Amino acid sequence: MRFGLFTCGYQRLPLEKAFADAAEMGYDFIELWGGRPHAYAPDLLAGEAEEVCRLAGEYGVPVAVYTPEHNAYPFNYMCGSSRQWEDAMDYLTCGIRAARLLGAEYMLLSVGHGGSAPPAERWERLLRSLRRLCAAAEREGQKLILETLTPWESNTCTQCDELQQVLEEVGSPFLYGMCDLVPPYVQGENPAAYAKVLGGRLRHLHLVDSDGVSDTHLIPGEGTMNLKDVLAELRTAGYDGTATIELVTNYIDAPSAAAKMALERAKELLC
Repeated sequence: MRFGLFTCGYQRLPLEKAFADAAEMGYDFIELWGGRPHAYAPDLLAGEAEEVCRLAGEYGVPVAVYTPEHNAYPFNYMCGSSRQWEDAMDYLTCGIRAARLLGAEYMLLSVGHGGSAPPAERWERLLRSLRRLCAAAEREGQKLILETLTPWESNTCTQCDELQQVLEEVGSPFLYGMCDLVPPYVQGENPAAYAKVLGGRLRHLHLVDSDGVSDTHLIPGEGTMNLKDVLAELRTAGYDGTATIELVTNYIDAPSAAAKMALERAKELLC
């Protein structure tokens, strides 16, 4: 399994610090958070992608996944007016183009909260959004991965069978699935089901621990999940690909120490 560092937790530091830490600590790749001041998609398209590519080359740590910020202010394609939806589609299409400029294998999408709309309306909006984005991805030759979120973050497509249904109904060869370990854990699902159900369409993991009662992402060993067994089951089910250790804002005041401890513990889980 190859481990990635997520740069979201470094947002109060220069982006170069994340690349330097990833190289020094032995991370295999970067998952690049697409928010300011680091890698907001329009900024990347305006010329800042060149600096990110320079950092990746200088430190020998590629950007494997680009993750634009898009489930909160000011972008959420799952709710809002038609004009706001078009704005979100334009923004995420910029993200697709930015991911290609960065040489990232995947751009990550997740499913925001659909507000108070009825379930059928939310489902149709999700499919319409993904079909629009997949058409852009196909034009650019950029693969996408879709992430399920916890019920506190989304009210649409939070479970493995829903993700499978979305992939089938959208039907794009450029759209794949991924698994953040927290959503299945807090809903009583076995994360290994993602590998069993999706098979080769499962392309990425977010490896973190969980308290079991919220969407909080914790360093491995700081929560209640039996991560050693989870990873063993995933590998037995056929998944042994990339895994970003997705530390977000919980450790924002000391991201380097958190990233170091998290990688050490993740590697111990595979022993």
